[in-house]
Amino acid sequence: MKKILIIEDDDHVRNNLAEILELSDYEAITAENGKIGVEKAIHELPDLIICDVMMPELDGYGTLTILNKNPKTAYIPFIYLTAKAEKEDFRKGMSLGADDYITKPFDDAALLNTIEARLKRYERLKTVSDQGGTAIKQFINEAMVLQNLKELSENQEIRQYRKKDLVYLERDAPRWLFLVEKGKVKIYKTAEDGREYILRIADAGSFLGYQDLLQDRSYSESAAVLEEAELRLISKSDFISLVYGNRDVMACFLKMLAGQVAEQEEQLLNLAYHSVRKRIATALVKLAEDGNGSIKMFREDLAAIVGTAKETFIRTLAEFKSEGLIEINDGVIAILKPDKLRNIPN
Repeated sequence: MKKILIIEDDDHVRNNLAEILELSDYEAITAENGKIGVEKAIHELPDLIICDVMMPELDGYGTLTILNKNPKTAYIPFIYLTAKAEKEDFRKGMSLGADDYITKPFDDAALLNTIEARLKRYERLKTVSDQGGTAIKQFINEAMVLQNLKELSENQEIRQYRKKDLVYLERDAPRWLFLVEKGKVKIYKTAEDGREYILRIADAGSFLGYQDLLQDRSYSESAAVLEEAELRLISKSDFISLVYGNRDVMACFLKMLAGQVAEQEEQLLNLAYHSVRKRIATALVKLAEDGNGSIKMFREDLAAIVGTAKETFIRTLAEFKSEGLIEINDGVIAILKPDKLRNIPN
């Protein structure tokens, strides 16, 4: 049963809406003002929000602004409900990222049709975006409601990069959003002594640099090509205009950002609590799964992924090979016993 949050200060309208929704097999949650509505949205995580515009404590515009800043609630479909129908109100609501706008008095059938359409649209987008960052191309191709994003990427320049080419450096001012069309790119930080620590590997379908563009700051990390690559360049101004003008696009990038933060937190835990041998085994299994069972990367890059010296990494590889866990041919690492590598004690 889908859960819908109603934020409305008029008791009669609020109760009437709740009754209509419950008769239509929805679970209705109610809040009498925007402040309470924000709290319930964060706690309950409804499937859709219907919100009045003019309310005490916190109006509908402020409510949406707060919810948009929270990764947990930014993706939730949001419909404004208001007695005012002037163009200025429509324009302000939609510019903040509202999904729709219904005026009072409303027709019950029209209201339910709007709710159903918005829920179906969100489920379609969620199904695609849940596949992860490497499925963004599919997200662009299948989510036809985001035609602007599709056109934005298709009409931009594609640049060719050779192995080891720099894409951007930490502390540079960001000018582009990069979409990896082909190849692999490493995202890394550089320590004061010059050593690299690789945060993640981006492959075809992944976006680069969006977190710094969204926060309007210098690049917080560097990017370099691991194998010959093609990157599509989307200008900063085009990206910002689209992402702040389309709530679905914003939700997509917030979700990717949240996933990236979770992945980096896991890496930090591995560095803090796992031995070098355990970290190398875990990284090999993951990289092999991403590379169809084999790994072809420079040893210094592999060492940078697990945060150890190249010499230590090579010595551990030799141990794994002698134990029959891996095989190495012409520099390519093949995993022979992934389960044993996963279960290597710390």
